[in-house]
Amino acid sequence: MKAKTLKKVLIALDYNPTAKKVAEDGYAMAKAMDAEILLLHVGLDLGMYSTVYPDMGGWQIDSVDLMDEYDTANKASHNFFEKARKHLGDASIQIMQKEGDAAQMILEAAHEIKADCIVMGSHSQKWLENILLGSITKEVLRKTSIPMFIIPTKKID
Repeated sequence: MKAKTLKKVLIALDYNPTAKKVAEDGYAMAKAMDAEILLLHVGLDLGMYSTVYPDMGGWQIDSVDLMDEYDTANKASHNFFEKARKHLGDASIQIMQKEGDAAQMILEAAHEIKADCIVMGSHSQKWLENILLGSITKEVLRKTSIPMFIIPTKKID
């Protein structure tokens, strides 16, 4: 039986300080298999806040300020990826940014690029945060048929 080789690896990153470890470990695994690498970041869908409601108790969202925030977020994300590419020393790394529900966008991106593996970190969460917020990694794992490489990022005391 021939072992399956990975051709495309999607590495999902957030702005948590542990993203460096996820990027490094995911990159090492992908390079060991000579796979293409795509770094993905999913941000909030700021467009969902662009509707201005006539009366929200005396306050509303200013869509002009929101667009400034959107541009700033996109620039910050692009800079983040450029630093990651430079840190990993590989200009061939592809980048992708999506907006919306993180788990759904990760799954969508994986299908778009026909990823053979999804790499994600598993953050150390307090039990209450995990109950209230859920876990993006758990949700992706539950909904995907694509193999995953989950990197534990829990800080060991």
